[in-house]
Amino acid sequence: MTVRVGVIGAGWIGHEHIRRLTHTVTGARVTAVTDIDAGRAEEAAAPVGARVCASGAELIAADDVDAVLVTSWGPTHAEHVLTAIAAGKPVFCEKPLATTAEDCLRIVEAETAHGRRLVQVGFMRRYDAGYRRMKQVIDAGRIGEPLIVHCAHRNPTVPESYTSAMAALDTAVHEVDVLRWLLDDEIVSTQVLTPRATSKRFAHLKDPQIMLFETAKGVRIDLEVFVNCRYGYDIQCEAVGEEGLVRLPDPATVGVRTAAQHSTEVLTDWVGRFRDAFDTEFREWIAGLAAGAEPTGPSAWDGYAATVITAATVEALESGRVIATDLKPRPAFYGGAA
Repeated sequence: MTVRVGVIGAGWIGHEHIRRLTHTVTGARVTAVTDIDAGRAEEAAAPVGARVCASGAELIAADDVDAVLVTSWGPTHAEHVLTAIAAGKPVFCEKPLATTAEDCLRIVEAETAHGRRLVQVGFMRRYDAGYRRMKQVIDAGRIGEPLIVHCAHRNPTVPESYTSAMAALDTAVHEVDVLRWLLDDEIVSTQVLTPRATSKRFAHLKDPQIMLFETAKGVRIDLEVFVNCRYGYDIQCEAVGEEGLVRLPDPATVGVRTAAQHSTEVLTDWVGRFRDAFDTEFREWIAGLAAGAEPTGPSAWDGYAATVITAATVEALESGRVIATDLKPRPAFYGGAA
């Protein structure tokens, strides 16, 4: 079975996923594209033989669209996801699921009422080989009960449009999701410390930031977000347990010995670091749809949790206080107590 995918949003990530679905993933075909900029939609659609739709609603209703991929501007996500649920069509939504907790809950309620999982959120780190191996080690009990997790998320630089709040909303959101998944635990509070700021930042930006999270089971997480580190794109994660620790490996690269030095390459962007994770994410999504299975990746509930926790982290940054996340109880539909 070929899964016919309609893509809403033809910006850079939309183009990239259209390329991925066309040339990397088997069993998928992009049949329709829409964007607020019709010219941009045509530019994305033409090379793959897809047609252009006038709106997201038209695309979702189309008979030649089996599944929907939402890569549009974040504030439009909720509208498109809700329309897809109403149409009974599977929908993959790049993060964020929605920009407010209220809209996320609307999606959760709509999907629950539908009675079958349709929504997957694009948190690609769960598909990274290193993180998956870490989860296998933790789940097998090889390090005992987790006690502490140390993380770092470093970018070489960011544009002037990047704000202090984006450190949580756009950057740390990936750690928030993958740590909830790794630990099978919920984040219940958040705090942000601001050490001496780097001189390499724009004046309005608080950088670096140290985010401190506590989980329901008492695990303490520290996350360094440093988006002007200059030297490269560097993702670190180490879980310390009662009987050992497990550490995320650096990307495999050759060691070079020359001029009395031994060096290894450091990647400079997230595209190269997580390319394989993106590919695996879409391969598994398409394979599941072709088999008639429900999505197994990050759920609408995970999208809700990430939105609530990152919003609380922004409040912690702005207030200087420890902020409780105050998540709603997880519904039984998503594997929790009703």
